[in-house]
Amino acid sequence: MSVIYDRVALIGLGLIAGSMSLAMREAGLAGEVVGYARSAETRATAEEIGLVDRVVATAAEAVQGADLVVLAVPVGAMAEVAQEIAPHLKPGATVTDVGSVKQAVITAVGPHLPENVHFIPGHPLAGTEHSGPRSGFASLFRNRWWLLTPEGEVDAAAIARLEDLVRGFGANTERMEPAHHDLVLAVTSHTPHLIAYTMVGVADHIKRVTEGEVIKYSAAGFRDFTRIAASDPTMWRDVFLQNKDAVLDILGRFTEELFVLQRAIRMGDGPHLHDYFTRTRAIRRGIIEAGQDTSAADFGRQAKPDSSET
Repeated sequence: MSVIYDRVALIGLGLIAGSMSLAMREAGLAGEVVGYARSAETRATAEEIGLVDRVVATAAEAVQGADLVVLAVPVGAMAEVAQEIAPHLKPGATVTDVGSVKQAVITAVGPHLPENVHFIPGHPLAGTEHSGPRSGFASLFRNRWWLLTPEGEVDAAAIARLEDLVRGFGANTERMEPAHHDLVLAVTSHTPHLIAYTMVGVADHIKRVTEGEVIKYSAAGFRDFTRIAASDPTMWRDVFLQNKDAVLDILGRFTEELFVLQRAIRMGDGPHLHDYFTRTRAIRRGIIEAGQDTSAADFGRQAKPDSSET
């Protein structure tokens, strides 16, 4: 493919930004990829492994002359970053992000950006439980969805250009209203993560089951269901604080469903349980048929020996 952006600045060098850099360089989608991370250790690692073309010491330096700026930092840090980079943005540049919450990002970032740049919030629905500059890989976004949530009047050509980049990664793109995005993700991502964290906490608090037993005897259910509980705690803290209304709404509905199942189990209502599990299994099969997962053992995932779970 041909170059879409002459210079791309990545603010944050974790899993998503690292995978973007590797995908852009593999497909020749960017002339130069410049990277910045707040941690000196992360910057040193990124430079050591050649994650980007150039690592710089400040976010302001990273965005200078960039045609595309990607904010790949926790949602809670985006306002501060936006304020820092705003005076240094190139006129006509596009600013996007990869945060899991969109309305809060728009509120935090939008007011700081000058009128002569294009702000197109985004969210790639891809990831692993791993984080850090060594965790990325170029194929992360293939056949995954990348949602864009532009608000108000945004230049159509700028949106189309960003969509071309995303498709260059092998991803599918769709535009969505920010508030609707946050509700959808509360169902498909945020609440499941919260439940996974909770299940690990429950296992930790039941003293009749030791930590050693939980680890040693983790069957497929506990092991695979709680895989996402190894995800970055800072990111997920910010997600729940910034999307609390939608998460609390879905969590309330989950609690109601749980009460119904509790009653069915207590009353020995086998038909209800069978019907419920049949309906939910059909949804799971739909996810596989849509190409968003596989029925293979371990969900088709292979451990990455060089990845970190920090």
